[in-house]
Amino acid sequence: MTDTAVQFLSRPLTAQQGQPLRVAAYSRIAEAIRTKLLPPGSLLPTETELGVMMDVSRTVIREALMLLEEDGLTRARRGVGRFVADSLPRIGIEKIRPFDQLLGGSEMDVQVKRTLADFQPASEFVAPGIGVEPNEDCWLWESVLIRNGEAIGHLQENVPAGTGREPGFASAPASGGKTADDGDWLAAAADPAGRTSLAPKTLLEILAERPGMTLGPGECQISLSTAGPSRAKLLDLRPSDPVLVLTQYVRRSGRPFYLAKCLVAAKAGHLSVMQSS
Repeated sequence: MTDTAVQFLSRPLTAQQGQPLRVAAYSRIAEAIRTKLLPPGSLLPTETELGVMMDVSRTVIREALMLLEEDGLTRARRGVGRFVADSLPRIGIEKIRPFDQLLGGSEMDVQVKRTLADFQPASEFVAPGIGVEPNEDCWLWESVLIRNGEAIGHLQENVPAGTGREPGFASAPASGGKTADDGDWLAAAADPAGRTSLAPKTLLEILAERPGMTLGPGECQISLSTAGPSRAKLLDLRPSDPVLVLTQYVRRSGRPFYLAKCLVAAKAGHLSVMQSS
């Protein structure tokens, strides 16, 4: 194992409030595996060695390693030890992940073409999902997800209108897309002047990268629908073509906060849902 991997695994291990240490240890080792600090097929350190690195008990490490094996990230060879799996399972919708990352995977980049970033009155559907009252203004970001030059998904993301104003939430601005004040970092990220240009990130990515922004838990609902006239044009489909609808709810500090709906065309391929006992 390289010195870089040892340094990464030896960073102070802290669990979020209510999170068992085994989950924090699992996440640390899983990140080392997915970033190839622990390469495919390599031998993992022993339970004792990992416990010393992370300053936790062998019991915590043993439980974390069991979770890693259940998720297909490691494999055990009796009498030899535990190894990183030769090929890693694709992360599916069981994790809170931006949809462009979900549809791109590890080998394909998905571009985000932002078509709208504005304030809109929250609908009866959106309002409870982000913890506001119906008709109260909220952020609406719309994007088309493009892979290999082909539109494969249409994404709508919503958060309360005060998001981005520090500290906490501020009152919503007036409707009609008026520019927020200079202290609104989310408004700056929205870049209204470049709404129809390719953007590097979705709203969820920007939120997740913000210091102090802890998101979760979340839930993703799966349903089937048809493209409809407006989205069919964006995705180069017929209005009657079937699409997968992924509706993502994410909480923050125990309250509804983020709601996204992504229509995924069949040409996007399959999605993975990880299961464990």
